[in-house]
Amino acid sequence: MSILNVEHLSHGFGDRAIFHDVSFRLLKGEHIGLIGANGEGKSTFMNIITGKLMPDEGKVEWAKNVRVGYLDQHTVLEKGMTIRQVLTSAFDFLLEMEAQMNALYEKMGEASPEELDALLEESGTLQDLLTMHDFYMIDAKVEEVGRALGLVEIGLDKDVTELSGGQRTKVLLGKLLLEKPDILLLDEPTNYLDKEHIEWLKRYLNDYENAFILISHDIPFLNSVINLIYHMENQELNRYVGDYDKFQEVYAMKKAQLEAAYNRQQKEIADLKDFVARNKSRVSTRNMAMSRQKKLDKMDVIELAAERPKPEFHFKEARTPGRYIFQTHDLVIGYDEPLSSPLNLEMERGSKIVLTGANGIGKTTLLKSILGLIPPLSGSVEQGDYLHIGYFEQEMDQNISTTCIEEIWKEFPGFTQYEVRSALAKCGLTTKHIESLVKVLSGGEQAKVRLCKLINKESNILVLDEPTNHLDVDAKDELKRALKAYKGSILMVCHEPEFYEGLATDVWDCTRWTTRTV
Repeated sequence: MSILNVEHLSHGFGDRAIFHDVSFRLLKGEHIGLIGANGEGKSTFMNIITGKLMPDEGKVEWAKNVRVGYLDQHTVLEKGMTIRQVLTSAFDFLLEMEAQMNALYEKMGEASPEELDALLEESGTLQDLLTMHDFYMIDAKVEEVGRALGLVEIGLDKDVTELSGGQRTKVLLGKLLLEKPDILLLDEPTNYLDKEHIEWLKRYLNDYENAFILISHDIPFLNSVINLIYHMENQELNRYVGDYDKFQEVYAMKKAQLEAAYNRQQKEIADLKDFVARNKSRVSTRNMAMSRQKKLDKMDVIELAAERPKPEFHFKEARTPGRYIFQTHDLVIGYDEPLSSPLNLEMERGSKIVLTGANGIGKTTLLKSILGLIPPLSGSVEQGDYLHIGYFEQEMDQNISTTCIEEIWKEFPGFTQYEVRSALAKCGLTTKHIESLVKVLSGGEQAKVRLCKLINKESNILVLDEPTNHLDVDAKDELKRALKAYKGSILMVCHEPEFYEGLATDVWDCTRWTTRTV
């Protein structure tokens, strides 16, 4: 049974086409991985099918009474709401039903006998629906999901605006799972999630009976939960049966076949043109030349899609620093309350250290404390001599109104326009992306703009807070290569063992010194 039909969909932003004449059908129980490079339109596609965005052309039809749950990478939570309130809002439709039932009970006091019968029947139906949907077990269900995602330890009465990126993702995911929709739409759900909760989500999706569409650049995670791939590239959407590895195999074969057909056709075109040029003016061969020309005119010419620019990251290196990058002396980090026991840490020149551990235990806070961006609650940090720091923050300000060119120019006012464009192109951004506003770009393209700032600044210590979030497979591979080649020191928060294996000289598990329960 078809849950969703998308027919002849076309959409673009300004003169930049995202997709052209795309059709798609989702069947009950399908577990789909929606893949493609940064900026190919995966999140835009999700926004169109959920009605957040109107397409330029085409239609989107959902089956009747289908409840859709969407985990959006840019969802904003309301200030003043607690974790418990956000999770409980999954049952808003039941709370509205209860309010309707109570309103019916109030009317009964003044109703005639005939009206009373109708009111009793209507309220009885609502009561049955509430019982069927486990309305009287809402609190228990909220506690159960909160415990599974580690939210109970944070405190269900905590204001959602005080949470880290990973904790926010968990709250939204928890709300979605409590809603039990007929179809789940998940846009990069593993961003900001720690290893333990990625495993929990993997088990949940493997047991999930309904359909879901998953956008993810985390290939091991993707392979473990999906059975169909939809690949978005060059304004097209193509279906492949199997996991990501199977898709790569079939895609490489299709690409090789198309290139071979293209080369054969180009040779045939060249031969025909040559024959026509040599024979069209001779009376004896003019008819043959005209026949060849007609064949040329009618030929369906094969076109190869332009290759997407592959990113190239080369970090500029500053002079050698002193022996120690930093040393901490009984450092206690936190804001209103301590997030760590007293820390005595040190990092030597040339180290490449990865910080791991659950969300919300203070990894980002530790980075900011070491950099001197926030004051410690007690103790001190001593930075080494001659440090040139390159810092990559976890999230970008979504309110900026500059174009990519302006954003880089602001950072490097001495660059010519050619140098700015060239720097952005090396990071894998096309001309149309380069001229766009930063805030309309996808998460991965925004990350590439920020990496562009980082690689063009001389540094001898890179401080990276989850740099792989939103990046596509090619960009991740290139970033790993560049970081391995970098001769400076690296301090990085990362939840992807596949990324830091072979790169890190040491892994620090932050759960060992946190004061938080994890």
